[in-house]
Amino acid sequence: MKLCILGGGGFRTPYVYQALLRDTGTPRVEEVALYDVDEDRLSAMVAILTELAAGFLDAPRLSPTTELRRAVDGSDYVFAALRVGGLEGRRCDEHVALDLNVLGQETTGPGGLAYALRTVPVMVEAAKAIKELAPDAYVMNFTNPAGIITEAMQSVLGDRVLGICDTPSGLGRRVAGLLGLDHTRVEMDYVGLNHLGWMRRVLYNGRDVLPELLGDDALLAAMEEGHVFGTDWIRTLGAVPNEYLYYYYFNRDAVRTIIDSGRTRGDFLAESQRDFYTRAATAGNGVAELWRSTVERRSASYMAEAKGGTQDAPTHVREREADPAHQGYAGVALGVMAAISRNERQTMILNVRNNGTIHGLPDDAVVEVPTLVDANGVHPLTTDQPNLHQIGLMSQVKDVERHTIAAALTGSKSEAVAAFALHPLVDSVTVARQLVSGYIDRIPEVAAVLTR
Repeated sequence: MKLCILGGGGFRTPYVYQALLRDTGTPRVEEVALYDVDEDRLSAMVAILTELAAGFLDAPRLSPTTELRRAVDGSDYVFAALRVGGLEGRRCDEHVALDLNVLGQETTGPGGLAYALRTVPVMVEAAKAIKELAPDAYVMNFTNPAGIITEAMQSVLGDRVLGICDTPSGLGRRVAGLLGLDHTRVEMDYVGLNHLGWMRRVLYNGRDVLPELLGDDALLAAMEEGHVFGTDWIRTLGAVPNEYLYYYYFNRDAVRTIIDSGRTRGDFLAESQRDFYTRAATAGNGVAELWRSTVERRSASYMAEAKGGTQDAPTHVREREADPAHQGYAGVALGVMAAISRNERQTMILNVRNNGTIHGLPDDAVVEVPTLVDANGVHPLTTDQPNLHQIGLMSQVKDVERHTIAAALTGSKSEAVAAFALHPLVDSVTVARQLVSGYIDRIPEVAAVLTR
């Protein structure tokens, strides 16, 4: 089988390749096409992957290219992880918003909308190329904001596009670990949108064990979510929120912390990645270890503002996966491919078309819910309906997402203003207009989209 990775020069690629190296099933991926517009990054990534493949006699062959159509042609699966506008675009996503005292974050709030505005047209064009050159391929989208991009690509490819996020599955594994349970036997009752969801039950052998967690001060406080939200707030909700809901429940705190730190996540990553790729060009045989150490530093400062630290001095180190090649989004991606190509039926939390799963949202809206994957494709599972708080927030954000897609595909500034103004983390038409103007002025890729 052929796997195409869009954004193949990016930091996520080694995780996916490591998962493929350890996969012993049949059929398996034999070719990995790496697509990226940056030849230097592609060269560095080929060196890293080649080093990781040492000792594996049947390692998937690498086909790096800067030509999208060549990469996509004949693919069985496509893993999409593009960053349109690069890290400079991400810095602007953050700073334009922060300058107006609203949240500057790459997927949540106005920063995420700016990211989507310039990314949707690129990903829709990629979807059209996939439909022409690899019509039977399944697309596993990790390009952020994952829910918006997945929904936009589904307008071309339908249910063959699904969005991947490692946060919900990671939450389930950690809960199981705290309770001393086998995570492979745990089922999660989870509902939401991408980066906006709640774990409502954790079923083990048919029994909900979440009350045991919520009732144990020490266990709950040991979780990242307990540290981020506080144990009392989690108990008030009666569910464990996705960590990105910190930006909704503690919005003013988050904005103030980021502003006071003087350095955003984008600032940190722009510097660290620039340093990495410069060193990678001359690292020789140590390039894979250089990648590992860089990833560790990135992970240590992940969501630092939610954990009482800064990008330079995080106070709560994010736990590492025991085997990154089998966990996180790489593990989910491999699980999807195995389920479809080998009929190894699995249930995973994915971003998929609603199709009546959540009654308060349109059937073609992308939601993040437990999903059965098998040789017949992806099938969202029946779930209990969200409560009023959950469906209210989901509905408002989904409406924002749809205005954003409309703005990106039509170039309408008024649609963009509507998206920003209706977002609960902006809640001001005046500020929304200033955000649209600011992003047009600061980000060329946004200016190229919003032309009318």
